[in-house]
Amino acid sequence: MIARVRPGVGAYRERRWWRLAALLGAAAVAGSGVYALWQVRHGGMAAADVVTVLGFPLTVAGFAVTISALRGQDQGTAADLTAGQARTLARLVADVEGRVLTQLLGADTERITLHYSLAAARGRAARAPAAGVSVADGTVSAPGIASYYRATRPARLVITGAAGAGKTVLALQLALDLIRDREDGDPVPLRVPLAGWDPALPLRDLLVNHLVDVYGRSPRTAANLVDHHLVLPVLDGLDEMDPLAPGGVPDPRPVRALWALARLNAYREAGTAGPLVLVCRAAHYDALPPDAALRDAARITVSPVDAPGAVAYLAARAQHPDRWRPLLDELTAHPYDLHARVLSTPWRLCLTATVYAYGGDPAELLALSTAESLDARLLSLYVPATTHVADVTGANPRGYTADRVHRWLHHLAVHLAAGPHVPSGSEIILHRLWPMAGRTRVRATDGVMTTLACLLPLAVILPLHLPGLLTVTTAVVAVLTGLSCVAAGHSVPLRLDLRGPRVRRSLVFALVLSLLGAVLAGAAFVLIGLVLPLPFDREAGPVIGLAMGLIGLARNLTGDQNAWAVPRATIRADALAQLFLGVDLGAMAGLVTGASHGVPAVLSAALVLTIPLGLLTDAADVLSVTMEPAPADPAPRGGAARRYLAFLLSARGTVPFRLTRFLDWGSEAGIMRYSGSAYQFRHRELQLWLAAHPEPLTGPGRTATRG
Repeated sequence: MIARVRPGVGAYRERRWWRLAALLGAAAVAGSGVYALWQVRHGGMAAADVVTVLGFPLTVAGFAVTISALRGQDQGTAADLTAGQARTLARLVADVEGRVLTQLLGADTERITLHYSLAAARGRAARAPAAGVSVADGTVSAPGIASYYRATRPARLVITGAAGAGKTVLALQLALDLIRDREDGDPVPLRVPLAGWDPALPLRDLLVNHLVDVYGRSPRTAANLVDHHLVLPVLDGLDEMDPLAPGGVPDPRPVRALWALARLNAYREAGTAGPLVLVCRAAHYDALPPDAALRDAARITVSPVDAPGAVAYLAARAQHPDRWRPLLDELTAHPYDLHARVLSTPWRLCLTATVYAYGGDPAELLALSTAESLDARLLSLYVPATTHVADVTGANPRGYTADRVHRWLHHLAVHLAAGPHVPSGSEIILHRLWPMAGRTRVRATDGVMTTLACLLPLAVILPLHLPGLLTVTTAVVAVLTGLSCVAAGHSVPLRLDLRGPRVRRSLVFALVLSLLGAVLAGAAFVLIGLVLPLPFDREAGPVIGLAMGLIGLARNLTGDQNAWAVPRATIRADALAQLFLGVDLGAMAGLVTGASHGVPAVLSAALVLTIPLGLLTDAADVLSVTMEPAPADPAPRGGAARRYLAFLLSARGTVPFRLTRFLDWGSEAGIMRYSGSAYQFRHRELQLWLAAHPEPLTGPGRTATRG
């Protein structure tokens, strides 16, 4: 059953909103009244102007009442709304995860049947069947993965297996099967990659952020679904949260993974262990300390694909069966020998099917006598074969060649292994890529680019023959801004939040701040003017107030991005937010300049438009120089898009300038995959191999070039 919203919660929130609105409205009316009376008393405002000033906040208040009344119309019960939101989410998840499953298995309808069995669990364990399969087809008595999970009590499942065993594929199949048979009131499985999770963030907030940034749900809708237990966490990649220990073995004390497990063990729903699914490599899970396992959970281990299953899959994928016959005969005749053991995981089977899909001789694998040489041969041919498949199918419109793709991916793979800038060593995070091109080089490019952009207003200021102080001030601000960009380290991307409630609150706040700023600025100018001559006109008070309101509006409409936005959208949203802040800061500067120097309206507008063109940085960066924070310190807000542009300008030849376009193509081609706001290599083995091989390799009958 769907839990209903507690009676009175909505009414309480409405009352709280109206108390805040009434307080702000009263402050606005009082502020505008005081300012109007002050101006009338000193002969600076006519009676009609007083009416206009006082009527403005009342008009805004009336508009707010109208909007609230429209929003308050009946939209059904809270349970009906929540059920509809869950149904919509289920359709979205099925569409997204269906595409991901297709990418992982290749553009083919053939599926590999995965078998798994219940493994011994450390500590308290859930009750579960002894074994199961990925998809129940009637040929075996074991339950399918969805039936298996429904029979698990408590509903907490850990999916483990060897590298490439099909753990993520099994988790995806579970999510799709649960959605297919879902009824109202059942939770919607939500697969969340764990590589980018900061365990300091509660699980609830992790799920809400994922719903907002990946599935476009509003924060209110996302929180409603999570709080009503209509989201089933499917947490993929516990083994990817921490780098490997020296020697390429699992770290026995993975700090982030241990924090995550502590969070998950504390997860409760209705006083019992909260339902969830956790995916992790078996070696990493076994390497954890004895007291660090997921409690009250059943652990299953995915079994290797047997030789008959491998033969059936490769035969179904074969475009020309005659080319495949020697390899398939070998697997059939020797089901326990080297080649059958190597080709016993979905990853290597898909790798083999892709490599020899449109060319080459699969029988060449029979000449290799070690598992290492088999893996190396398949991995060396994967990028050329994938690029060739894209050419054949028309999925390579930009003409990427295999050798260029290999070199670009090599640089990215080396970057992931280079240091602590990537917490898990597996995620390509766009706004954190800049050290890859050289820290000093990128910082210098960033500083020069920003300084020159901030000097653009001089093109408007100098022809106006304004006082030299303004020119000097502009130059100083430009230099300080450039220096702050040089010194800045990693930053948190911003986004411009234009959702209805935030916009309304921000407009009210900006209105009140503008009115109060006008009153305070006017009073200050009058008092100071009694002692010192000021360059400001009497109308400077409202102008200063409006400038303050613009700053308040900008700061309220921008906020930190969550970690799960689509990669390309992360940079685009930060650029938009920074542009908004820059325009806002420029508007403030233009208004103040016009008020102090009598610049005509048109020229003042020109200042408004030109001052922020090159800023694209948070106002805080203009005012202070921020050194790169230590890992435990919060990163500065804003500037991610600007730094990303400086990186692309500095890394020409290392990666393509249209990097996101290339990585999106790689994800569609099957070389890369999405992981929230980051990219990952299709498989860790592929990443490590590319990092170790700067140049493409050639082989018998096959080159590493396009086609």
